[in-house]
Amino acid sequence: MTQPSLLQRPTLDKPFAGPDAPEEKDLYTCVHCGLCLTSCPTYLETGLETESPRGRIALMRAVYEGRLPLSPQVVRHWDLCLACRACEAACPSAVPYGRLIERTRAQVRRRLQRPLRLRLAEAVVFDHLLPFPSRLRTGMGLLRLYQRMGVQGVVRAVRLLRPFPTLASMDSLMPRLPDHFFTARGQVYTPRGTPRGRVALLSGCVMPLVHAPTMRACVRVLTHNGFEVVVPREQVCCGALHIHAGRLDGGRALARQNINAFLGCQPDAIIVASAGCGSAMKEYAHLLKDDPAYADKAHAFSQMVRDIHEFLVALPFTPPQAPLNITVTYQDPCHLAHAQRITQAPRRILQSIPGVRLVEMHNPSRCCGAAGSYQILQREMAERLGQAKLEDALSTGAQVLATANPGCALQLEAGARKRGLPLRVAYVIDLLDEAYRREASAPG
Repeated sequence: MTQPSLLQRPTLDKPFAGPDAPEEKDLYTCVHCGLCLTSCPTYLETGLETESPRGRIALMRAVYEGRLPLSPQVVRHWDLCLACRACEAACPSAVPYGRLIERTRAQVRRRLQRPLRLRLAEAVVFDHLLPFPSRLRTGMGLLRLYQRMGVQGVVRAVRLLRPFPTLASMDSLMPRLPDHFFTARGQVYTPRGTPRGRVALLSGCVMPLVHAPTMRACVRVLTHNGFEVVVPREQVCCGALHIHAGRLDGGRALARQNINAFLGCQPDAIIVASAGCGSAMKEYAHLLKDDPAYADKAHAFSQMVRDIHEFLVALPFTPPQAPLNITVTYQDPCHLAHAQRITQAPRRILQSIPGVRLVEMHNPSRCCGAAGSYQILQREMAERLGQAKLEDALSTGAQVLATANPGCALQLEAGARKRGLPLRVAYVIDLLDEAYRREASAPG
């Protein structure tokens, strides 16, 4: 399809403007071929063009050109996007859809007033909780008491949160919190055997609180393979949730703090166990490209970031010897498969474990509906996608559904719990660590 020249495009008053506006070259890269349609979860669920990447880009263009007002009706279609970036993997024109939707959401935040309750909730989460690890720990500690004292059971039994859908969604997603959180204190873990190097581990915001045992498993797996592991004290949330919500300035502030914290440790690599965090941190270079003080440092930082599965397979890692004797199916987290294009490394780790039978789902790379805050704000679509993913997993006959991202794990755990399914949700690293620990405890 022939694209109009820039001179032919309307030059009306543009609601999209400023440093965080979608770039014009990105908006007009899409050629409307439609190859993205069969990879888009919301299009497949609704069959609506406006819920496809192509349709959403068409709306972006219309607003950019002034042909369409920036209205709640238009924004609703962008809000329903998971930002899973499956369309990017399918696109022959290399449309940077992830960047487009993030910048579009940044414009919406600045130019369209959202409901007061939503603005207040976002302010609390994004401005006063996520940037402050100690506040997050305190809040999650109170939630742990809420669980341990039996209050959560009573609240769920009498449906006390039913008039508050957002709070009800958050409560339904909450797993049983661990007795001890994983805290970044600047601690250093000594490698086993011959030292192979020094790595810095991202703790992050959600994962060390809800899945602390997995963070400890990451440390054990890395030290087992000969690496000294440092967990920088000054690190903060990676900024992915801010960026996906269009709060780009907040994401940049967190990126700068992480760059300072991690580069100060002088590691050989920066290891990330959360797919969404790894994707965001690998893109710090683009996020800070216009910052003269941090552009070069951000580029160096991004070059050092490695997903833990990617890192282990490239070493290569030491295969475990003890068998687990379980059937496993693997769910591709969107920001690992589509943004980082890492699909084989987690599978190679699973296949290295004796006794693990890996059975593929029909559609392992289809989004599970988590997508950060999406599983709270767009609960109906999130539940539809989560149910489809669980049904796909059950069809394999697997006992364990493995993943590599905390949002996915929370979504799938909650779905399995709600339906009473005999399906364990685990991280790939959990299973590798379990095999290593069985090996270490075996007689002789």
